Amino acid sequence: MQQTSRRIRPRRLAALVSVTALTLGVCTSAGTGHLRALPTPAGAGPIALARGSAHGPCMIRGGTAVQMSEGVPTSGGYSRSTGTVRALTLMIDFSDAPGRGRALDRFDEFFPQTRDWFRTSSYGRLDYRAETPIPGWLRMPKSFASYGIERGAPFDPGYRDLVQDIVAAADPKVDFRSYDFLNVLVTPNAGPSALDTVLSVTFAGNPDAPVADGVPVANASFVYSRQDDGSGSYGQTGYRVLPHENGHVFGLPDLYTAGGGGAVGHWDIMSEDWGANNDLLGWHKWKLGWLDASQVSCVTTPGTTEYTLTPLARRGGAKLLFVPVSGRTGYAVELRTREGNDEAVCRPGLLIYKVDADVDTGMGPVTVYDSERDSGGCTRSPNVHAELSDAPFAPGEDFEDRRKGIRITVAGADLAGDYRVRVTRR
Repeated sequence: MQQTSRRIRPRRLAALVSVTALTLGVCTSAGTGHLRALPTPAGAGPIALARGSAHGPCMIRGGTAVQMSEGVPTSGGYSRSTGTVRALTLMIDFSDAPGRGRALDRFDEFFPQTRDWFRTSSYGRLDYRAETPIPGWLRMPKSFASYGIERGAPFDPGYRDLVQDIVAAADPKVDFRSYDFLNVLVTPNAGPSALDTVLSVTFAGNPDAPVADGVPVANASFVYSRQDDGSGSYGQTGYRVLPHENGHVFGLPDLYTAGGGGAVGHWDIMSEDWGANNDLLGWHKWKLGWLDASQVSCVTTPGTTEYTLTPLARRGGAKLLFVPVSGRTGYAVELRTREGNDEAVCRPGLLIYKVDADVDTGMGPVTVYDSERDSGGCTRSPNVHAELSDAPFAPGEDFEDRRKGIRITVAGADLAGDYRVRVTRR
């Protein structure tokens, strides 16, 4: 890992509640923006590909006990990730950590950047609307210390108490039925600096959450402190913790592990959300419903087949190849370039990674393969995992899994920047 003036802080393993069996789901009624109860779980993204379709073999699934699986489609209970979503955004403070300055200044640290990030990443398919019906600091009835919030704290009892107090304080002015999920922007002087301990956390798909106006507060992101590494870039990069946390309310897992971002590097905001801007993997965009079935090819045919991929950052065109290895894992292939949300790409090319739907969040469900192993990488951008920065494969290079009889070759590139990819399966 490249040494920088500030070490990349290993993030907390998120305290996420993965829904494996729901008897009561929540979704948003068409055209109203109000939540209603459903008798069956509602998926996060509108992926409605039947198992018998051409994509069936690529719709990998993990076991029922897997926490926040990479499987497709996403399990029920999370917020939907297409169309208009409304994020109730509250700024809270405490008697032992009173908010400094205007609460809306805290809001402005994250918006409109978060909205714009999702618009760019989703190709306009997600209309993210953060609303602040209470524009001032919402004072909690207890001190911050009394909630017992620390790194890795479970939902019970501290966060349950905090959510109940937030609901009680906000309910006179807020109709919780009007929102898809909750953002809690905590005054930055509550708790330790993010340089020392990252407290930001999301509780997602939680059917046992406190109820407000008849609906559970099942998807809630909490942001603490400021992710400021002292490089002077906070105004441009500090908001990125919120798109990461909101990724969880849409059902995406953590891609970093206890050791940091070495499995995926800076190729997905669910891996690294410090430093320069970055996007989501194509697999995540498919999970979220941001790619059409026609943009995803499921490679199951024995022999050699050739495909054309267009840059992931651009609208339209083929975006993702998936080569299933089993019903739970396979190889994903996409073309990454320095455009859109991807600011730190220093070696454009074909990104190849393995997705395992049977691995828990924070335990390495995705592994990026490095075309230039032990090179030290090509980036000098602060807080970017350097070793994997040159991971993409260039024309003439290939990846091979000899045991499974799979070879992926970059056959060439055209003047428009599209890549030809050749996949061989025995």
